[in-house]
Amino acid sequence: MAVMVLPLRGARRCARRSCRSASGGARIQKRMVFVNEWCSLLCTGGMPEGRDFSTVPRTESERVMPRPSSPLLSPEIIGAAGLELSRAGEPFGVNAIARRLGVRPSSLYNHVDGMDGIIELMRGRLIEDYRVGPGEGTWDDFLVELLRRQRQMYADHPQLVPLLIGKTITHPAVIAAYDDLATVLVDGGFPEDEVLTVIAIIDAFAIGFGLDLASPDEVWEPGEGTRTLGRVLEGAERGTARADRTFELGVGLLVDSLRARLRR
Repeated sequence: MAVMVLPLRGARRCARRSCRSASGGARIQKRMVFVNEWCSLLCTGGMPEGRDFSTVPRTESERVMPRPSSPLLSPEIIGAAGLELSRAGEPFGVNAIARRLGVRPSSLYNHVDGMDGIIELMRGRLIEDYRVGPGEGTWDDFLVELLRRQRQMYADHPQLVPLLIGKTITHPAVIAAYDDLATVLVDGGFPEDEVLTVIAIIDAFAIGFGLDLASPDEVWEPGEGTRTLGRVLEGAERGTARADRTFELGVGLLVDSLRARLRR
């Protein structure tokens, strides 16, 4: 029996080595599958919710991940999400938009150049929602409708006004809208060297009356001691009625002034 001891022990050692080699190869294969899975996800730009990567998929069907039928992110989707947050009175920075869309903040930078880019996308989306296309009417008809739309746009988004006026306009839809306005003014007879001045006046008018529409019902509360203001406020309109009446009067004054300038 002693003659058989050494061969038996050697056989056991060989068996253990074979098992370790087989299990090690299986572990390496699983790790390779795991790495391939991660590379696939990085190429598609994200990972689905509920996916557990603590274990390695064992079947081919588990490893094949279908692409989403529609893109998770695009400039249009990011701009729309920013506007939704803004309208709800919530923060609309990169982190907030990422949470809204269920993605990582870093993934937004594949589509936008930081907060400035997001603001410009929001501006473009606003113009698409409130834009006035050049019709067959006269320049003053176009201008009156433009002022009404822009006033409502700024009134609906007063918190965006400081951000919009502080950024250079680059969005193609916004540039196209300003090009429409410039073309209408030139076709209406305004000298080209005055067109930008008229556009600036129109912008300031729309922004001011948009903020006025968003103002509280009681704009002034003078108390006692005024010579005239308190008296004229007693019978004055308030709220939307006051804002609408003031706007229509202002539109009439502006358009009449521009018509008079054309006749000079």
